[in-house]
Amino acid sequence: MITKTLLLTAAMAAGAALSGMAQTVYSVNAVGYVNLAIPQGWSMIANPLNTTNNTIQALLAGTTPDFSQLYKWDGTQYAPASYAFGAWDNPNYTLNPGEGCFFYAPTAFTNTFVGEVMQGALTNAIPVGWSIRSSTVPQAGTAEELSLTGALNDFDALYKFNNASSAYEPWTYAFGSWDKTGSPTLNVGEAFWINATQPTKWVRNFSVNTP
Repeated sequence: MITKTLLLTAAMAAGAALSGMAQTVYSVNAVGYVNLAIPQGWSMIANPLNTTNNTIQALLAGTTPDFSQLYKWDGTQYAPASYAFGAWDNPNYTLNPGEGCFFYAPTAFTNTFVGEVMQGALTNAIPVGWSIRSSTVPQAGTAEELSLTGALNDFDALYKFNNASSAYEPWTYAFGSWDKTGSPTLNVGEAFWINATQPTKWVRNFSVNTP
């Protein structure tokens, strides 16, 4: 998945404008948009911005191709939804920041997410066993840079889905390092599987004022 540059604007208390993530701002609210390129076929996607209506009908409509499919994991099984002629058959399924889903697109398209950047002390609960998760903020980076490794326990596993190969890229974390050279890199709007050996919490302290 290729994500275009995230553009942010902020509601300023003093009427100032935000032109970059590192610029000083005077409001805790930062809103913007993410153009997420969703490829043809299967991929794992996430909603990188928070809105007052995080339903799939509000987030994924308009440019979504007819006969697209979405699958959310409820902890024991998939909850499916299908899109055709401008509507989802399960329109009230939610896709909140930090969650994720499998998505099937019959043709490639770009979905624009519009909403607020979540800030402050953010907690993404990870249950024991299999779950689909994503970053709660629109930021790409390694698992270390996104503070994910701080939530992991020995022998927790992470699985990224590769659209091009239609296969998983598995990573196992143990004794402070991964079983491969380097670290898994997560993109904005990308979801992934976590198989956790025990319940844990992925905690971020995030601010748009921080470079």
